[in-house]
Amino acid sequence: MTNVVLRKKIDVQTPAVSHVKRYARKIWLAGLGAYAKVGGEGSEYFKELVKSGQHVESKSKKVAVEQVAAANSQIDQVKSHLSSVKGLVEVQLDKVEDAFDSRVASALNRIGIASKHDVETLSAKLEELTALLERVARKH
Repeated sequence: MTNVVLRKKIDVQTPAVSHVKRYARKIWLAGLGAYAKVGGEGSEYFKELVKSGQHVESKSKKVAVEQVAAANSQIDQVKSHLSSVKGLVEVQLDKVEDAFDSRVASALNRIGIASKHDVETLSAKLEELTALLERVARKH
């Protein structure tokens, strides 16, 4: 004798399960609707997206060009300002250098060390005297 086990299909229809089933069906139908819509209007929608993309790209390029031009203008202004500042700094450095040279020469003179100018003057006088002595020596 064979044991036959009959299983009874249990249909659990609680309100929560029923709600989930209805929601899942709506999601499925929405997906089918989107697929159908894209299939029919897909190429027009794609063309519209391309056109919108071209418009955004054009505007972006224009803004980028304007910003680069503005940045270049600011760079030129800074360069011009730096040139004038550089000139002022060079003038001030020349003044400081002249003042330093003058003070060092003054200090050296006070302690009895001859300046470059003094040495050059003495050298010129020595050359004159040497030439004069040579002429005198030839005459004798």
